[in-house]
Amino acid sequence: MANNEPGDALTSDIRAVARVGQICALFGPRVLELTAADVAERTGLNRTTAYRYCASMVAAGILRRGVRRSTFALGPLMLELGTLALGRQRVVEIAGPYLRKLSAAVRMTAVLSVMGSHGPIVALTEEDTSRMVVVTVHAGTKLDVSAAQTRFFLAYADDGTMIEEMTAGMSAAERAQLESEIGTARQRGFSFVRPNGGPFVVGAPVFDEGGLCATVGILGAGDVPDLTPAVEQLLATTGALSEELGGTVVR
Repeated sequence: MANNEPGDALTSDIRAVARVGQICALFGPRVLELTAADVAERTGLNRTTAYRYCASMVAAGILRRGVRRSTFALGPLMLELGTLALGRQRVVEIAGPYLRKLSAAVRMTAVLSVMGSHGPIVALTEEDTSRMVVVTVHAGTKLDVSAAQTRFFLAYADDGTMIEEMTAGMSAAERAQLESEIGTARQRGFSFVRPNGGPFVVGAPVFDEGGLCATVGILGAGDVPDLTPAVEQLLATTGALSEELGGTVVR
């Protein structure tokens, strides 16, 4: 007869916690509802196990039943915890007026991003509605490795774990290019990205007493003859935010 050692139960509990985190991470601004089959496909669980996890998470308030049949969505507990977590970050509490002033000054959408569990996420957005075309990004959006603001989270990461995770699958040449761009962004104090001639983003870091705590980005479209005034406004904003937070701008 097999013995159930305490260590076996602990390992099982840890594995279950990891699975719950993995399932929660599947949701995002563009993934509001998932079926158990979706969860199974994206996590490698079989459908029965995926359904049991989802049903148990509903009972705990982590998930809720979705609007569409047989789907699940993030539940009230996640909303409460997410709001609490953002509220505990002082930069999110005080950044609103700074973003509004910046957006009005440069006539572009301004966004604040903070570090999430698997990379940076957009926490606040101040849309510029003075133009016919509004360039925006929704709060809660996860930023990928190509984002201008991501470069600063990589530049000031405490260890190499984050960059290893976010560059997985990149070729050696692609990673070398990214590392060069990260170094340039840190040296200049801002990062400019315009993928395939589309909307552009300029990002800059915000520091508190513990180091990098957020980034601010401005989003625009079309051809801008001279971005220098907008970049200066962005750097003035991140500098003022850093000063209020007790941080020092680091190069």
